[in-house]
Amino acid sequence: MKANKSTATPKELLDELHALVSEAEKMIGDTAGEATGDALTALRSRYEEVQEQLTEFYASAKKKIVAGAKYTDETIRENPYQSMAVAAGLGLLVGVLLGRRSK
Repeated sequence: MKANKSTATPKELLDELHALVSEAEKMIGDTAGEATGDALTALRSRYEEVQEQLTEFYASAKKKIVAGAKYTDETIRENPYQSMAVAAGLGLLVGVLLGRRSK
């Protein structure tokens, strides 16, 4: 596999999965039965590597999202009046911008 586990982006993982699918379709399309056990084993191992990387990416993204949500919750609970003022200000700004756009 071309991408390292630590540097693989979701786009690279999806490209790899597309390549695996096209190779599998090609192997199925071979009428002479050229797909040997070694080729199937190699294809299966590549699939398992990509699946593992996607699982790691999902776990990492979930961990970051949960940490961000906890941080946001703690900040809002520590500063409730400032949070309400910021929310009201943003609401006013969005309202003004949308009001100008509709005229």
